[in-house]
Amino acid sequence: MFRKALLSLLASLFVLSSAMVSAVELKGVNFPEAKTIAGKELKLNGVALRKALGFIKIFAGGLYLENPTTDPKQAIETEQVKYFYLHYLTDLATAEKLQEGFIDTMVDTNPADLVAKHDAEIKQYASWLDLDMEEGFTSESIYVPGKGLTLIVNGVEKGTIEGAEFAQMYYRYSLGEKADSDLRDGYLGL
Repeated sequence: MFRKALLSLLASLFVLSSAMVSAVELKGVNFPEAKTIAGKELKLNGVALRKALGFIKIFAGGLYLENPTTDPKQAIETEQVKYFYLHYLTDLATAEKLQEGFIDTMVDTNPADLVAKHDAEIKQYASWLDLDMEEGFTSESIYVPGKGLTLIVNGVEKGTIEGAEFAQMYYRYSLGEKADSDLRDGYLGL
C-alpha cells in the first residue's frame, strides 16, 4: 500500500515537473515551447531581454521558427513561417522612441542599397509603432511566405508588408551580424 502511494506520488511529481519545463520564463513572461501560427507548428528558437542603459528592462522577446536553428543566416533567409513575440516590461518605450529606434536600427543593420530600395516600407512599418507602450503591452510580428510580414500591437493588426526581401531586412535587425549581440544570441539560443 505504502509502495503504491509512493509510486503514485513520484509519477505525479514527474508529470508536474514535465509540465513546468514545457515553457521558458524570462522576467515573468512565459514563452511556450511551441505555437501554431498560420497553420504551422513553430518551435521556440530562443528568448532575449532588451535593456536600455544597461539596466532598464524594455521587453522580453521570443523567436519562433518552423525549423529552429542557431545559424543567423538560415533564420533570416529561409522561407518559413516566423514569429516574434515581444512583451513590454516598462512604460518608457514611447511611440516616438520606437519609431526612431526601428528606422535607425533598420538602417544600421542592413546594406545601404536595400535600405534605399525599401525606404517607404521601413517608414510604413515604423508608422504602425504608434502607441506608447506600457508594462504588459505586446507586439507580434508574423512572416508568412507568399504573404509578407504582419505587425500586431496589443492584439490589433496594424498591417502587412509584402515580400521576402523586407522580411529578411526585418529579421536581420535582430539576428544579423550588426544586430545587438545579446538579442541575437538569445533569439538564436546561443
